[in-house]
Amino acid sequence: MAAAGDGPWLDDAAGRLVRPFTVSNGRTKPTIALDLLSQVRGTGATPFGYLGPEHTLALDLCRAPVSVAEVSAHLKLPAAVTKVLLSDLVDCGALTTKPPEFHHNPTDRALLEAVLDGLRRQL
Repeated sequence: MAAAGDGPWLDDAAGRLVRPFTVSNGRTKPTIALDLLSQVRGTGATPFGYLGPEHTLALDLCRAPVSVAEVSAHLKLPAAVTKVLLSDLVDCGALTTKPPEFHHNPTDRALLEAVLDGLRRQL
């Protein structure tokens, strides 16, 4: 069993010992609009106030620009919880964010067919 200070609290047999929404103090709405493809990056500023272990892990992941979806996957937390954690870090000045940039038409038929083909090969 993992010690209380060892990152996400996991048990090999039981899985996560702390419910994901406990990490965000039960909050489900971030204070800023974040898309799964939004890029977040650390500012280098020291966050003020108490940060939980997941906040610290998220901040470590954001040394270089990274998407919200990637942070969520690395933390093994639902996207809604990750967005709340990241918005806390933006609010205290530790992170900056920018919306995703699309260099292509996201509804391009050829692109959508290629994604569908890739998904079918995975199944």
